[in-house]
Amino acid sequence: MMALATIIVPAMDAAAKLLGQTIPPLEVSFSRFVFQGVFAVAAALVLRQEVRIFPPRFGLHVLRGCCISIATLFFFSALKVMPIADALAVFFVEPMILTMLSALFLKEPVGPRRWAAVAVGFVGALFVIRPGAGLFGLAGLLPLGCATFAAIYLLLTRSLAGTASTLSMMLIAAIWGSALLGLALFVATGFGVEGATFVVPDGPELALMATIGAIAFASHTLLVLAFARVPAVILAPLSYMEMVSAAVLGFVIFGDLPDAITWAGVALIVASGLYIAHRERSVAAKA
Repeated sequence: MMALATIIVPAMDAAAKLLGQTIPPLEVSFSRFVFQGVFAVAAALVLRQEVRIFPPRFGLHVLRGCCISIATLFFFSALKVMPIADALAVFFVEPMILTMLSALFLKEPVGPRRWAAVAVGFVGALFVIRPGAGLFGLAGLLPLGCATFAAIYLLLTRSLAGTASTLSMMLIAAIWGSALLGLALFVATGFGVEGATFVVPDGPELALMATIGAIAFASHTLLVLAFARVPAVILAPLSYMEMVSAAVLGFVIFGDLPDAITWAGVALIVASGLYIAHRERSVAAKA
C-alpha cells in the first residue's frame, strides 16, 4: 500500500504540470482540494461513515488544511518551471525540516548525528537548486516552501491524532484548503493578477482536475491504511520510490531527465532521509 501510494503520486504531479501550461497553478491547486472533498464525501456516503467537520481543537484542524493547501500551491507553481523529479528532490528535505520543527516545538530529543544528517540533506537540496546558476531562479525555492508547510501539516496531523476520523480530517483539509485557495483565486481574478486569474477549463482540463483530486484522495487513503499497520519509521524509506516514478513520468511525458549533479543532490537527500529514519527507529526501539 505504501509503495503503491508513492508510485501514483507523481502521476498527480504530471497532471498538474500538464494543466499548468494553460491553467494557473492557483486554480489547479484549488481544484485539487475541491475534487478531494467530493471524493471524501462520496466515500463517507458509500461506507456510511459519519464525518465531523467541527471536531475538538477545530482551529488547529483549520490551520492544518491551510498548511497543506499552501504546500500544494508552492509545489504546483514549481512544476510550471521545474522538471517533476527536480522539484520532488528538493521537496524531499521535508523529513529534515520535520526533524527541526519536532525539536523546536515538540521538544523531541535530536542528537548531533541527526542534526548532521539534516545539514547534509540541505546541501543536497543546494545541488539540485544550484542558486546563482540561473537554472530555476527564485522558483527553485518553491519546493522548499512546500516542504516547510508539508512538515507543519504533518506536525499538526501528529498532534491531532485521535480527534477525528481519517475521512473527517481529509474532508476538513479539503474544505479549508478550498476556502483559502478559492479566496486567493477570487481576489487575484478581481485584481487581474497576471498568471493567477481564473480560466474556464474545457472538458479534458476538467477531467485532469478530477484525476488530480482522485489521486490525492487515493494516495492519502493508502498511506493512512499503511501507517495503521506498520510503524512510520519502517515505511518512511519506501517514500523515496516516488523519485523513480517521477523521473520516469518526467522523461516519458515531458522529456526531462535529471543531470548528474541533480542525481548527486538526490543521493545526499535520500541518504540523509534514510539515516534520520534509521535513527528514529533506533530511538523508538530503545524506548
